[in-house]
Amino acid sequence: MAEKHLPAGRLVAVDGSRGKDVSAAADALAADLRRRGVDCVISRWDASGLFGELAQGGRPGQHVSPRTLSLMYAADLAFRLRWEINAALNTGGVVIAAPYLETAIAFGAACGLPDTWLRELLRFAPAPHVRGLARERKIERGWKARLDRGYPEYATALFEGGAHGFRGRRARKAMIAALDADQGKKVFELTAKGIDEAAKAVIVRLRG
Repeated sequence: MAEKHLPAGRLVAVDGSRGKDVSAAADALAADLRRRGVDCVISRWDASGLFGELAQGGRPGQHVSPRTLSLMYAADLAFRLRWEINAALNTGGVVIAAPYLETAIAFGAACGLPDTWLRELLRFAPAPHVRGLARERKIERGWKARLDRGYPEYATALFEGGAHGFRGRRARKAMIAALDADQGKKVFELTAKGIDEAAKAVIVRLRG
């Protein structure tokens, strides 16, 4: 697994319940930072290609459990840390990890996995310097079954109609509640105002 030591740069986590919203929030924050003269890169889900490789075998939802997907997420995150995140942080740069830890933890918990097991699984990953939550949209709906959209959407494509009794609308509601409840440190809601505040917080960290 990846080293937990955090290099010289600054790590920003962007999490949320919908892949499209997480991606859009990360893009908007990156654009704001670049306008302020801060170089940054975005590390996205499935950089390792593990999930894409699994999807090429069809729709193996009957044989893939939430626990298995959580293990895959951890493996993909270890790849991202080694080859994308730490590589950029070592040069003193800013990396936006979208998604990062809380997306996987909240989704796994919404599927019935113990929060303590999920956090132990991902404990190799360093805590980010700045955390943001994508603005939630269409909160009354579940996820679209999309293998190419985001982690929850990918899981929905595998689980729907499978043996796990998966209910996307109920699971998304539980995931949003878990994300909202995780307020152990300052978390920026990435509205237009929140993006501005998060960008300022990154710059403060860089100067610190």
